[in-house]
Amino acid sequence: MKLITVAGPPSSGKTSVILKTVKNLKDSNYRIGVIKFDCLSTYDDELYKKAGVDVKVGLSGGLCPDHFYVSNIEDCVKWGIESEFDYLITESAGLCNRCSPHIRGVLSVCVIDCLSGVNTPKKIGPMLKFADIVVITKGDIVSQAEREVFSFHVKQSNPKTRILFVNGITGQGAFQLGMNFKNADGVEDFDGKKLRFTMPSAICSYCLGETKIGAHFQMGSVKKMKF
Repeated sequence: MKLITVAGPPSSGKTSVILKTVKNLKDSNYRIGVIKFDCLSTYDDELYKKAGVDVKVGLSGGLCPDHFYVSNIEDCVKWGIESEFDYLITESAGLCNRCSPHIRGVLSVCVIDCLSGVNTPKKIGPMLKFADIVVITKGDIVSQAEREVFSFHVKQSNPKTRILFVNGITGQGAFQLGMNFKNADGVEDFDGKKLRFTMPSAICSYCLGETKIGAHFQMGSVKKMKF
């Protein structure tokens, strides 16, 4: 089974890109499963079901979605293997630009839209800087010059990545992304697997439910500004 991690900021078009890519793969009679990670709610699972894709939803609730993802990914892989999928695609919650959902030896994709601001690639952490492929969406809405500047900033943040432009509405570019999926390495188990980068730091008093403000109530991982 091939595992692919897909991450990116909110509303960048992750689900649309996955659906268009999955359509190309399903046309080749591959069995595909998707794990949709989110925080409080999601309706994207209905889109996957409508497309005939087996899907599971993981809602982190009050927990950091990144930490929730890592705590559950091994069970997700077991489900994919037991279901005899050819491909298992995970879609992250996409809420924190410090997200780090990519795993060593597993094909990683970051989806980012070029309407988010020309300097956005520089503001995104490990989910872009350690991605094998960066998919740029909504390129049809901006000029060629803007697309080239945006791509240049992506390359500055991640010189080793491969950049693909995919239209989430028409599906243009999704076939090429699907070909990259086909070239991904297979995963038999998660024994010894490691993240490509550390998760955002956690475990402070607010992580544990504290609501009172003030230094007296701040414990654990606390970072203060300098004035």
